[in-house]
Amino acid sequence: MHLHARFLDIIQAELAAMQASGDLPQGLDTRGVTVEPPRDASHGDLATNAAMVLTKQAKRPPREIAVALAQRLSRRADVATAEVAGPGFLNLTLRRAEWEAELQAILAAGVDYGRGAAKPGSRINIEYVSTNPTGPVHVGHCRGAVVGDALASLLAFAGNEVTREYYINDAGGQVDVLARSVHLRYREALGEAVTIPEGFYPGDYLVPIGEALAAEHGDRFVGAPESEWLKDFRGIAVAAMMDRIREDLAALAIRQDVYFSENSLGPRVQEALEVLDARGLIHQGVLERPKGTSGEDWEPRPQTLFCSTEFGDDSDRAMKKSDGSWTYFAGDVAYHYDKLQRGYTALVNVFGADHAGYVKRMTAAVAALSEGRVPLDIKVVQLVKLMKNGEPFKMSKRAGNFVTLRDVVDEVGKDVVRFIMLTKRPESPLEFDFAKAVEQTRENPVFYVQYAHARIASLGRKAVEAGIDLPEPDLSLLLPEELAAVKLAASWPRLVEQAAEAREPHRIAFYLADLAAAFHALWNMGNDDPARRFVIADDPATTAARLALARGLGNVIRSALGVIGVEAASELH
Repeated sequence: MHLHARFLDIIQAELAAMQASGDLPQGLDTRGVTVEPPRDASHGDLATNAAMVLTKQAKRPPREIAVALAQRLSRRADVATAEVAGPGFLNLTLRRAEWEAELQAILAAGVDYGRGAAKPGSRINIEYVSTNPTGPVHVGHCRGAVVGDALASLLAFAGNEVTREYYINDAGGQVDVLARSVHLRYREALGEAVTIPEGFYPGDYLVPIGEALAAEHGDRFVGAPESEWLKDFRGIAVAAMMDRIREDLAALAIRQDVYFSENSLGPRVQEALEVLDARGLIHQGVLERPKGTSGEDWEPRPQTLFCSTEFGDDSDRAMKKSDGSWTYFAGDVAYHYDKLQRGYTALVNVFGADHAGYVKRMTAAVAALSEGRVPLDIKVVQLVKLMKNGEPFKMSKRAGNFVTLRDVVDEVGKDVVRFIMLTKRPESPLEFDFAKAVEQTRENPVFYVQYAHARIASLGRKAVEAGIDLPEPDLSLLLPEELAAVKLAASWPRLVEQAAEAREPHRIAFYLADLAAAFHALWNMGNDDPARRFVIADDPATTAARLALARGLGNVIRSALGVIGVEAASELH
């Protein structure tokens, strides 16, 4: 159990004792009580909102509750002071020994420091990327891929069983267009001069598929009707594109567990409809004209509708088209029904900005299908704007009409892409500046963090080169500023819990920037004062203590970088 969780348990135990003794009324709900670092470090090490949370229930002034709780906590051997602030906040300062013990825990746990205990029964499915298999993954999908993958790692690190999933949209009209585009490339490979019509896929990524088909079949399908080749070309093209997509994602260190084909849904669509119908959530009705349209191409007609307005959506949603075929939404409903049938206790979808309008209807469908038992959390990721030296940057477009993920990774490297994609909240637009991304300055967050780890890795080598015989570290030799860095490192387990609960992996990038800054500040003190250096040739005891501190910080940096899929470099060139 990490330090913040341990003190939360201590405070909960004291509150229970206060209820038992009559200092507080019995039966209080204390679930809202928290323990966290105060915003101002000068106020102490930990702060609790216990008195503020309980004041209404207890019908006591919050300050009165806080004073009584402070008196109890101040008797503890691990608490130096317990002080009430403002209307009833309680700030705790811990004994120095608590932070020395926490550094020892960080050193003992290594990169597993902060890892949550396994949560039995917690099975989370996270679906991300899911780009149509009609072309390579482009930069527009890149951010969602990183956010989804980092979130999956975060949830797993927090102790959940996680499945990473990719939904292959291989059953729509766009796949027929893909097959026809491949047929053109097949004819081109046989020597025919072809023109790619408007609406087809023009990228040269289809050329190798056409060449392979030409080598295998010769001119057999050149003049053949679509009925003889369309189905086979669809399957071949989708398989080839999925191989390409997997390769592109692997360049970003993304490998998913499940690739679910829309074509495999089969009877699931009808099953999902029947489940909803049995619950009185399907009806025949007429939708209003879509807002913002002229109505010239719209005519009112009875449709099979899902009652999504009962779950907070703006409109009921059609399940069938006018020709009797299923709507795209019906396929999505069936897909999520399949996920529920696989026994997941929570679902997470990472959508691009163009799918924001789908959030309400999909959360409504999952709430209806699971009868509210399984939450669906949809993260909408905004666009990335490519820049260079502050100006819009256009790379080569080998894909035909967009910049691929692979273009970006090849330009700056996997670690830079992954880290920078997490430097803003996903719902905020992001500018990716290629010049800044490769700068070796503190303005480049990924360099600044990796440089901190590389500096830490260098300290052991420096000690060996100096011929220092290191004793067992005496952590009482650490200075207050150095102990402050321990306190920041000790907040990593709490951050893992909070970021996982909020489904916000970008918090890790922010935390890493703070931890790296704390280490660099200590390092820079040694530039001004030799007595503040980490390695001091004639002071083995201080060196040992500071190297233990550095190793602890390095463990946390390495652990956090690992969660977001970025290498913890030992040297930078």
